[in-house]
Amino acid sequence: MVYVLLAEGFEEVEALTPVDLLRRAGVETRLVGVTGETVCGARGIRVVTDLSMDDIDLTQADMIVLPGGMPGTTNLYADKRVTSAVRAMYDAGKYVAAICAAPSVILGGMGLLKGRRATCYPGCETQMPGTEYTPVQAQQDGKLITGQAPGASFAFGLKLLAALRGEQTAADVAEGMVIRG
Repeated sequence: MVYVLLAEGFEEVEALTPVDLLRRAGVETRLVGVTGETVCGARGIRVVTDLSMDDIDLTQADMIVLPGGMPGTTNLYADKRVTSAVRAMYDAGKYVAAICAAPSVILGGMGLLKGRRATCYPGCETQMPGTEYTPVQAQQDGKLITGQAPGASFAFGLKLLAALRGEQTAADVAEGMVIRG
């Protein structure tokens, strides 16, 4: 099970592209409403979520995904249920993934990236002290997966898919969608 957490102001492409890629490969993926059942993204797109933050079961989770976007990222970080879930997943050795501003604001803010390789939106790397910043579209360091920006949503989603189902499955989905490079 993959939980993608949505708070008001999330970056739509960073949330929905990975969900699409994961679901194409048969990975059970749920959109989680942190700030309500219907959550409005940074570009005004309203998304009806599958369940609320209060209804997630981390014992069934393989991965938690934190989209970026403003003020979505800061809204996620301000919610103690989110930071508690991220900490629980991290401590349990499960996958924690974040893209754009979320790696720096949330994972960096929680101190989870110290001594790790990570990427984020260019310019936000200063908020990740002790992190080896890698200016790539998607970076994996153990069970931490980070993505750079909206334009990296496909690379990020494929990195998530490869972590959960293997490189071949990710390559097959990319080929079927004609994702190049």
